[in-house]
Amino acid sequence: MLVGYARVSTEDQSLDVQLDALKAAGCEKVFSEKLSGTTMRRPQLVQALEFCREGDVLLVTRLDRFARSSVDLHIMVEQLMKKCVGFRCVEQGGIDTTTIHGELMLGVLGAVAQFETKLRSERQREGIEQAKRKGVYKGRRATIDPVAVRRLLDEGKKPVEVARELGCNRASVYRLAG
Repeated sequence: MLVGYARVSTEDQSLDVQLDALKAAGCEKVFSEKLSGTTMRRPQLVQALEFCREGDVLLVTRLDRFARSSVDLHIMVEQLMKKCVGFRCVEQGGIDTTTIHGELMLGVLGAVAQFETKLRSERQREGIEQAKRKGVYKGRRATIDPVAVRRLLDEGKKPVEVARELGCNRASVYRLAG
């Protein structure tokens, strides 16, 4: 049985292109979700991995929809291989663990995907540092009103009560109070 898994990072993104590609590839069952790929709390992915049985093949459209690090990729593929389940990428045809060449390609592309993720993070960090030096980047806007914090503390409320009332973290109240 061909089993599909589709994922986008945010709620406002569409799964349609991936779902169409997986159905066109012959998937009889498809699991999908709208969650960040960097989190391991992806219930539909867990269900897809558990659903697959010996002889099945799990299909994804691209590796980055399945895993963001080579460690995660290899752990999940190892899990599938222990169950005698294949793994294949629809848009990256060389990735097919049912062949020896596909296993090699999987390792190479997994490493490239992890490299790209780290490179993107590094560029973002460099951009933020440059913006800070120019005085453009000042961080995220405050979501807690310091005047409201001060007023509630002056009324005799404890920081825990202020945090609960304002819907923020207790540490934020302490930071603003100090």
